Amino acid sequence: MRRVLSVIAGLLIAGLAWEGYKAVGNPEGTVLFGVRVLPRADDLSMPHLATIADRLGAPELAGGRPVWQVVLDACVFTLGITAAGFVAGALIGLVLAVAMQRFRIVERGLLPYVILSQTVPLVALAPLIAGWGGVVMPPWATVAVIAAYLAFFPVAVGMLRGLQSPSASGVELMRSYAAGWWRTLVKLRFPAALPYLFPALRLAGAAAVVGAVVGEISTGTRGGIGRLIIEYSREATSDPAKVYTAMLGAALLGLLVAAAVSLLEVPLMRHRRHVEVVTL
Repeated sequence: MRRVLSVIAGLLIAGLAWEGYKAVGNPEGTVLFGVRVLPRADDLSMPHLATIADRLGAPELAGGRPVWQVVLDACVFTLGITAAGFVAGALIGLVLAVAMQRFRIVERGLLPYVILSQTVPLVALAPLIAGWGGVVMPPWATVAVIAAYLAFFPVAVGMLRGLQSPSASGVELMRSYAAGWWRTLVKLRFPAALPYLFPALRLAGAAAVVGAVVGEISTGTRGGIGRLIIEYSREATSDPAKVYTAMLGAALLGLLVAAAVSLLEVPLMRHRRHVEVVTL
């Protein structure tokens, strides 16, 4: 309940900040040393939140479906791709973390490349992945691969840190019980890694959403919220509130994925108490 109230309070603060800046901000933006440091506060760049809400209820086109329904359908489509990419990326990250914890030579040889992989611009990488997979994979699967590419990194790094977190006394205790590597992993290392795993999964979920949106934009995949943002952006000068409806859908999609990961955290974190007893 406290976490839900924190999210609601954060949204209220963001809304008040938006309307407050629009009320007192410069319509031409704030320029410092020739550089615009704050955005324009006019109706074209920053519509009122009430205007955006009204646009959600209005038809997308004359006689068509309301915008909220179009945005919702696009979010559901992107959510499916995000889920596939998130699961694949999380599994890859877990396997890499276990391998790097088990074999020091794998950690030394692989970890630098895992980090280096995240320095490649996604906008440049997405068309390449689309070209490689266009023959053997449908467009949605290509976007899921892009989402998995962003999702695996925080899981791999966070899980590796968690698997290495048990104290030496805890590891020695497991050895005194004649526990092998696999039993030590299941009974000690994995439960001890849970406090590190779930923050990493939340980051991976957000990264998967970003990857799915950028992948839809870069590959031209239709039906998702990424493509909808591009389509609505073409009407930014005549209907600026319409653009923000798609952006709002993408933001809520990221919050939904993070909330789903948090729901998984509640039952699994109950094991943390037992882990603390073992590692004393």
